[in-house]
Amino acid sequence: MSKENSEQMKEGMEKMEHIVLSYDNRVATIELNRPNALNALHEQMLTELLQALKEVEASEADIVIIRGRGKGFSAGGDIKTMLQSTNEHSFIEVMETIKQIAMTLHQLPKLTISYIHGAAAGLGFSLALACDHVIANEQARVAMNFIGIGLVPDGGGHFFLSRKIGDVKSKQIIWEGKVMSAQEAYEVGLVDEIGDEQAIQHKVNEWLAKPIRAMIATKQLYARLSEQQLLNTLQMETAYQAEMRKTKDHEEGIRAFLEKRRPHFSGK
Repeated sequence: MSKENSEQMKEGMEKMEHIVLSYDNRVATIELNRPNALNALHEQMLTELLQALKEVEASEADIVIIRGRGKGFSAGGDIKTMLQSTNEHSFIEVMETIKQIAMTLHQLPKLTISYIHGAAAGLGFSLALACDHVIANEQARVAMNFIGIGLVPDGGGHFFLSRKIGDVKSKQIIWEGKVMSAQEAYEVGLVDEIGDEQAIQHKVNEWLAKPIRAMIATKQLYARLSEQQLLNTLQMETAYQAEMRKTKDHEEGIRAFLEKRRPHFSGK
């Protein structure tokens, strides 16, 4: 990495409030840093995450670890922030950022690991699934739970689920929206490995001992083959999400969430 690039990265990192980016030789670590909100993803945090991914893309790191600080990986999109803004333009901007994050992570010329501890839900789970290798500790709980507030998965959730377990099982998981233990997620194929911090280091060491350029080339080959499919998925997710936001079921889901009760959906 050139001195100029290093200085630019340092300057960019200093501006980030909710993402912590660090390097250890050939390994970059991106930490979601809103622990008091279970790393719920709001507009600023998403923007910073995209910035961090772009910085890592330009770095000499070969491996990227994505993880959360505090008690969990990420509770998903920040519902309270969503409620504060009903502006359609703001919604489109946020969805565009989410689209860029998913595309960047999918095509990133690095090998990626997500480490799930605690909760990984909704958009947070989509982000974890976008990585090449998903490790969850025994206490992890995961859910594609958009259905609870009358929405559809975003962040490429449909694409990344289907890539791992196929369309039929993906639909069942999306429609049910239940919270799964690490073991349940492993058994269905959503999690690649159950382990702790040592499992991360073991995978990093395993990959660093291999001809990683060839591994990255294989990743890029598959990414290019599926690039248009992911892009189409993200565009359709945005369209369907905009439509679902106007439904009575979404309004009821949000009210039930705020009132901490079970929603009563009407199918409208």
